[in-house]
Amino acid sequence: MKSHRKELWFHTSGRREYLNITTDVQDELSRSGIKEGLCLVNAMHITASVFINDDESGLHHDFEVWLEKLAPEKPHSQYNHNGYEDNADAHLKRQLMGREVVVAVTNGLLDLGPWEQIFYGEYDGMRKKRVLIKIIGE
Repeated sequence: MKSHRKELWFHTSGRREYLNITTDVQDELSRSGIKEGLCLVNAMHITASVFINDDESGLHHDFEVWLEKLAPEKPHSQYNHNGYEDNADAHLKRQLMGREVVVAVTNGLLDLGPWEQIFYGEYDGMRKKRVLIKIIGE
C-alpha cells in the first residue's frame, strides 16, 4: 500500500468563506499515482471545516443564514469561550459543518456522486490556515 500527504494553505479575505477545493484534491490524487483507495481531506484548524455538498451560491447563502441562526457571531458576550478571542461562534459552526471527508478513489478519480464537490469552510478567517490531504491505496 502507498500513502501520499499534502497540505493546502488558505488565507481568506473574509471572516467566513466557502472555497471549492475539489480540483485541488483531484490534482493531488493524480500526483500521488494512487488508483484505488481512500482520500481523507480534513481541516487542520478548529474554526474551519471540510464538507461535501453542491456548488451553488444560493445554497452557500443558506448555509450562512442557517449557521448564523444556530450560532450567531454577536453578541460576543453570549459565549463563555469569548474572552481573549471572539470566535466561539466559529467553533460551533465548525462542529455543525464537520471536520473532514473521506472519498473513495476509483480508477484514479475521486468517486463523488452527481453534483458533489469538496469545500473548505472558513468561520474565523483573515489568517493563514491549512487543510490536510492524505491518500492511501494502491
